[in-house]
Amino acid sequence: MIVVYTPEGGEPEHYDANSLKVSEAAIVQRTIDMKWQQIKEGLEQDDLDAMRGIVWVIKKRSQPALRFGEFDPGVDEMTSRMDAKEVAAYVDSAFAACERDEDLTPDTVAEILTDRLPSIAADPDHARRLIEARVKGPKETAEAGDRQPETADDTSSPSQTSSSLEPSTSDSSPTSFTAPLLSSTS
Repeated sequence: MIVVYTPEGGEPEHYDANSLKVSEAAIVQRTIDMKWQQIKEGLEQDDLDAMRGIVWVIKKRSQPALRFGEFDPGVDEMTSRMDAKEVAAYVDSAFAACERDEDLTPDTVAEILTDRLPSIAADPDHARRLIEARVKGPKETAEAGDRQPETADDTSSPSQTSSSLEPSTSDSSPTSFTAPLLSSTS
């Protein structure tokens, strides 16, 4: 889940709950007196304590002296959204229902998802693209592949700035061969 915090008069800030380390999650648990599973469920329901705890502990990375009591956002300044992985799982689950229920068509599922999912996704356009791709099916999606933008998860080809597949010999700059893969929030 992504917590979107929009301070009054400011720009939206996105905080990925899945980026927490175990130690950070433990701090949130102790601070708001909720178990991790309750916090995750709370994020799905826009629980204010759960969202506040997540944003606060991530903010502490750059502001170590920030106390929980000092971070007191307005009740309408935070909301939670589904990250890209959660959206994909939700779309897969919804379309799998078509296989179990003969009265449910892919077009009906797509209509329902298109109406609801983008509003709860951190990246509404990503959600729409996934739904559209599922409705088109594998053949049409493959044909449209040339028109699809590359995603951060595409590791099948070198980056556009890379001139070869050879790893860098520089110790000062990690490459895709040496750096850990980061998860995308979009």
